[in-house]
Amino acid sequence: MIENFLISGYTKRESKGVYRFNLNTERSEMSNLELVTEVNGPTYLTLDAHNHLYTVAAENGNGGTSAFSFDGNKGTKLNSVLAPGASNCFVAVDEKRGLVYAANYHLGEVRVYKRLSDGQIELADTVKHEDLHGPKPEQKGALCHFANLTPDNRLVVCDLGNDAVYTYAISDDGKLSDELIYFSAPGSGDRHITFSADGKFAYLACELDSTLEVLAYENGTFTLLQKISTLPETHTGFNGVAAIRLTADGKFLYLSNRGHDSIVTFKVAQNGASVERIGWTATEGNIPRDFNFNKTEDFIVVAHQDSDNLTLFERNKDTGALTVAQKDFYAPEITCVLPY
Repeated sequence: MIENFLISGYTKRESKGVYRFNLNTERSEMSNLELVTEVNGPTYLTLDAHNHLYTVAAENGNGGTSAFSFDGNKGTKLNSVLAPGASNCFVAVDEKRGLVYAANYHLGEVRVYKRLSDGQIELADTVKHEDLHGPKPEQKGALCHFANLTPDNRLVVCDLGNDAVYTYAISDDGKLSDELIYFSAPGSGDRHITFSADGKFAYLACELDSTLEVLAYENGTFTLLQKISTLPETHTGFNGVAAIRLTADGKFLYLSNRGHDSIVTFKVAQNGASVERIGWTATEGNIPRDFNFNKTEDFIVVAHQDSDNLTLFERNKDTGALTVAQKDFYAPEITCVLPY
């Protein structure tokens, strides 16, 4: 069976923007890398239910989000909404409200866009976080790294600079209100978050202290249940946690370690309230910025930002174990992986 993926990342060296490739699940093989559309710096992207592609983008000293139509092979630009300064770093779609959310890392902002009928976007709201920055050198102010929906349709934002997770109420026209804040331990560097299927638990990837936090979640509030390292005790060099993915059955949780250059696997307790670390799998590349499952979750594709390669792993659904099926598949500067 042939499955399709979109990938994108920086455009500082060889990349021209957004690419696609095929995964042959019978042969356990990736192939046919093709350029989808040229974009400057699309370090994150997403698709909506109407085949509109949204990417973070930068043009002439301005940064924001760009919208494209997408026919499965090529993207055609619809419009961009940009503002002075750095680009956004994360983008997500709210189908129910017809909104697009973005996090702006360097400016410490959350941005909400209204999705128009033809897929174009217009700015609906911007919220700038106060600088409640943590103790580490990287934390010089608010640094919003993630903005997406909670299971109960609030907006959740991870702020790496503030060691905090924010939740907001959202109006139908995209206005944010009723802010609640959960603080991790100082220096954690809250990066990305994902939720259990029943919405009762959240799993928070903390970039700067290389930990996973297991949180209870209810009505926009979080309570810490467990904090566990993503590294072996023998690793003493640089590391920064990047992507986090939970399997659809809720049994296994995976995070990528940049520096240790591994995927760490956790087994999730049956009730979702705790995890057990199983072990690490080397990713066969440098700086595994993002990874994702294929549609059946039999495979994981890992993208390496610095070594310009994708690695394909077969995944044992019973044990969670990963086995290398293919490595050294060329893909330049990739920081985002999305099956479609």
